[in-house]
Amino acid sequence: MINNRFMANPQIPVPVDGKTYYGCCAGCKAKLESDPSARVAVDPVTQKPVDKALAVLGKTETGAVLNFENEQTFASYARGSAQN
Repeated sequence: MINNRFMANPQIPVPVDGKTYYGCCAGCKAKLESDPSARVAVDPVTQKPVDKALAVLGKTETGAVLNFENEQTFASYARGSAQN
């Protein structure tokens, strides 16, 4: 979640305030626990902040992970990407 890249290996679950985030290492785990901004992304369609524990995830062909508010914004993004 920290670097917004697809990781083929299982991630470390990091519970914070009743939600579960994921990190790839002890450093990411510590950052997720201590830095609220590490737990938020921006929906590429609406440009609104999205809690990474609640986001609908998408992955680009290059392995970048995108965080969406909901299935509708994910579908809107996928339709737009398919047209390009």
